[in-house]
Amino acid sequence: MNVMRRLKSIASGRTSVSDTSGDSSTKRVKQESESQPGSARAPKMSASTSNAAAKLGKFNFENLPKQMHEMKIKENKSDDKDFEATLVNGNTTEAGQIIVTSIGGRNGKPKQTFSYMAERIVGTGSFGVVFQAKCLETGEAVAIKKVLQDKRYKNRELQIMCLLDHPNVVPLKNCFYSTTDKNEVYLNVVLEYVPETVYRMSRHYVRMNQHMPMLYVQLYTYQICRGLNYIHNVIGVCHRDIKPQNLLVNPQTQQLKLCDFGSAKMLVPGEPNISYICSRYYRAPELIFGATEYTNAIDMWSAGCVLAELLLGQPLFPGESSVDQLVEIIKILGTPTREEIKCMNPHYTEFKFPQIKAHPWHKIFKKHMPSESIDLVSRMLQYSPKLRCSALEACVHPFFDELRDPTTTLPDGKPLPPLFNFTPQVAGNDDKGELQVGSAVRDDELVINGNM
Repeated sequence: MNVMRRLKSIASGRTSVSDTSGDSSTKRVKQESESQPGSARAPKMSASTSNAAAKLGKFNFENLPKQMHEMKIKENKSDDKDFEATLVNGNTTEAGQIIVTSIGGRNGKPKQTFSYMAERIVGTGSFGVVFQAKCLETGEAVAIKKVLQDKRYKNRELQIMCLLDHPNVVPLKNCFYSTTDKNEVYLNVVLEYVPETVYRMSRHYVRMNQHMPMLYVQLYTYQICRGLNYIHNVIGVCHRDIKPQNLLVNPQTQQLKLCDFGSAKMLVPGEPNISYICSRYYRAPELIFGATEYTNAIDMWSAGCVLAELLLGQPLFPGESSVDQLVEIIKILGTPTREEIKCMNPHYTEFKFPQIKAHPWHKIFKKHMPSESIDLVSRMLQYSPKLRCSALEACVHPFFDELRDPTTTLPDGKPLPPLFNFTPQVAGNDDKGELQVGSAVRDDELVINGNM
């Protein structure tokens, strides 16, 4: 059934909009699928949700840690880390094989040799393969991502990874090239090994027929937004593939790190980008409408989908195709207005959509759900990219108030992972540090450190 027929069926009442909090009427989703669901346009709020909204008039600037009030963002223009890729012969993914590389030897620094022993493959995809290895000099476990390198081009992922240095971004440790008998060249990117993902953590609770503890939902979502604020506003990079599988988690500390920058790009205003990007369940509607001049707001849509999935225990927009994905979004957010479509893609001229009302948020989520969580989802999942909250605005939302309480600990009594370890940076000449958060502080220049 094509998109128009399906939407007309929904509009006429022949097809109902399932309550995603139920388990029998919702669409079953392949557990190994690439994406995740979304949520609804912010409709009229319920009483509980409006209470959260009332808090928002004053939450922004006041809730920032004191260390942030006089800090500024500096664009990170560092070239790269202090290493050059070395060349290794052979199949580096074979278990037991030892790979010897060197780092340094630049700017008068001595060279360091590091040896990695391949242990097991932990992930595969169209990009290549990821395998776990052990650094013999330090005993440290690392993840090595191996991708075919086109000799004609530089690897954009490696260029971006060289710029990143943040508690919520997986760090680059080394890189080297390897060759095969067919004279193919592979780039091997050595990263910190983090054993779990948000996807697997979420599936663990689903299998136990339980909801993820709200503290974990808060921790994961906050760290996603903190990491996105860093790459968006300090580095100037859009991730373009935020999904639970690309969010690494240390199960001992609950620290989260963004990974897989294979789709990441520095978006330049006025320059076109491909619209067929981002895993389907997390794909922002402007991408589905074919926009090529989009913004970092597509990452915030994806993050909103992740938050909704953690709250529900299942994807919110489980589209089976790109067309079906739009249907799933409209079933919950309602039909986008002509103005909203223009905001998503000003070149889109087809406006003949059946009129479907937005599904109220309080019917999407169960009654016990905190109103602040629903409010944050509604602010991240807006049709208009300009109306979505930014990563920084999300970080100071009341949903994360518990994380700011110094008495809050993990369930086992251990302290929370680093959340507010901000590092001041000298202000640059650009305006990247001049973020304004919310109307309540529109007269205040909010400048924060580069490591938010």
